[in-house]
Amino acid sequence: MIGSLRGELAERVSGETAADLVVDVGGVGYRVLVGNRCAAGLGALGATVALAIHTHVREGAITLYGFAEPSERRAFELLIGAHGIGPALALAILGAYSPAELARLVAAEDLDGLALVPGVGRKTAARLVVELGQRVDELAGSGAIAAGAGAPSGQRVRASGTRGEVAEALAALGYGPEEVRGALASVAEDGSVESQLRAALRELAPARR
Repeated sequence: MIGSLRGELAERVSGETAADLVVDVGGVGYRVLVGNRCAAGLGALGATVALAIHTHVREGAITLYGFAEPSERRAFELLIGAHGIGPALALAILGAYSPAELARLVAAEDLDGLALVPGVGRKTAARLVVELGQRVDELAGSGAIAAGAGAPSGQRVRASGTRGEVAEALAALGYGPEEVRGALASVAEDGSVESQLRAALRELAPARR
């Protein structure tokens, strides 16, 4: 099972939602499919690239899917675990949204935002919300309960119980202190971290559209 590749970008063929690469590692060319967001950051042919890899085995075929970060690979694996989401559609979704952006949309139950991805209709968007709604922190790629990664250190909200964990999760998803405070003011304090986080993101969603 291949988990990562580092080598020279030997070939690249771009499509509508994905790019087909050949990465030369010690004289062996590995064919890898990546989303367009990832492909855009790889540089010119001949550049050294490092990719997190998901090895997909199905009916005798082995396909390598590449990602700029392990968090993107984990989001991909969560997506293909959802009913009706195949690797090509999962790659298209991550070509449109980063894991943190996708987590926001799922937690806020923003079907319109999810349906902007080619191939994702409202029924598929609703299914993603249902199946991934309880895994928003995992989908975001930073462990939403942990450490407020992604927010500048001076803007982090210190955790204190469930409320603090929700505040740190919002900071990890890129929301500023004023946005966090405003959203939490509208959310009841009872309930789990996950339920409060979803409620806060529903409050925040209109301002970010």
